[in-house]
Amino acid sequence: MSENRKNIVIFVFDEVEVLDFAGPFEVFSTASRIYQRQLSDSHLPFEVFTVGESCNMVRTRGGLIVKPQFGFFEHPQIDILLIPGGVILAELEKPNVISWISDQSHNATLIASVCTGAFLIGKAGLLSGKSATTHWEDINDLRTYLPDTKIIDHKRWVDEGKVITSAGISAGLDMSLHIVSRFLGKEMAAKTAHQMDYIWQDGSSTYPNF
Repeated sequence: MSENRKNIVIFVFDEVEVLDFAGPFEVFSTASRIYQRQLSDSHLPFEVFTVGESCNMVRTRGGLIVKPQFGFFEHPQIDILLIPGGVILAELEKPNVISWISDQSHNATLIASVCTGAFLIGKAGLLSGKSATTHWEDINDLRTYLPDTKIIDHKRWVDEGKVITSAGISAGLDMSLHIVSRFLGKEMAAKTAHQMDYIWQDGSSTYPNF
């Protein structure tokens, strides 16, 4: 692996929200293609993998069947760990899931969550004393669940340095483009959004009040 390349691992599980993991996957893989094409470089800046508890199929929210590329005990080194959301109640009750997230955080450069994935990284102890956000529908529950975390609503994402959390579903795209900008620069992130025909909300924009 090139020393400049970042391995991005996305955790997938039963009842994961499809766009929560597929959106970031598309952002990082598209950014790599543009980077390689623009610079005629032999290496990709990002390699994106999916990891499950095992390599068994998972059934996403909505019924799409996905096969993780790796399981907990066989995946590549993780530089960026992304935890998507969905129906996460079962995952919160799995000690092996929480301990795996916690263990990977020690060596990873960055931990990110989309939507209710914040509950998982919060249970792993990664949000203590920090600020975070989640899907607008789950904000109050997250405040109750993580009393030592400052929960911020009306934000697309909250960047705390090593830990970034985003609001729901499409906000994961904005957060992922923000991560691209951190590693490759804002111009590359903007080109990635343009390639995807996506209007990037690049200022952690506030939501309207519903």
